[in-house]
Amino acid sequence: MNAIIEFKNVTVSADSKDILSDITFSVPVGGKVALTGKSGAGKSSILHALLGLLEPSSGEIFFDGTRVEPSSIDQVRSSVAYIGQEPVLGSASTVREALMLPFTFRANRDKRPDDPAVMRNLELLDLPGDILDSDVDVISGGEKQRIAICRGLLQEKEIFLLDEVTSALDKESAEAVKTLLTRDRFTYLSVSHHDEWIEGCDTIIEMENGRITAYGNN
Repeated sequence: MNAIIEFKNVTVSADSKDILSDITFSVPVGGKVALTGKSGAGKSSILHALLGLLEPSSGEIFFDGTRVEPSSIDQVRSSVAYIGQEPVLGSASTVREALMLPFTFRANRDKRPDDPAVMRNLELLDLPGDILDSDVDVISGGEKQRIAICRGLLQEKEIFLLDEVTSALDKESAEAVKTLLTRDRFTYLSVSHHDEWIEGCDTIIEMENGRITAYGNN
């Protein structure tokens, strides 16, 4: 199966210290991958390197067959939905405005979803329809994460980078997210400590001190 994401002997250094050391792995189209390990092991740094926020000091990163570098990073960022531990929803006041923000840009205007599509995706993520009128500043961190996922779905993204995406969710909401994103058409590279999430992944990569210590199928 073709790899959509590939790291080849990637090392990332900062302040004369290796944040990532000789990282090699790949994520196939439709793959569900979990990065596990203690805090500070380098898991989130892998996501940041893929997004171009950290630059390798050696090795190569490829996305859909193209080497990730300044000239190609826009391809990555336009193709993936990154959901961090504290999602940034932009300058919107309400949840509805936050969901529609990407569709105010010229490149996405013809993809603007209708209300039934919005409601369907909210329901899939165990979110009530009346959250649309809520102030972004007052909804919980877990709700913000699911709104960010919903926004990715509405943009028809099929590749997700997920950083502890179920950490702030109750069991039912976490299960809703897991059930949705484990569908065949989605590819994701995730950071997680949660056993339930990890069990739903087909590949587990264990990390320690910026290195991969175990890499195998679930």
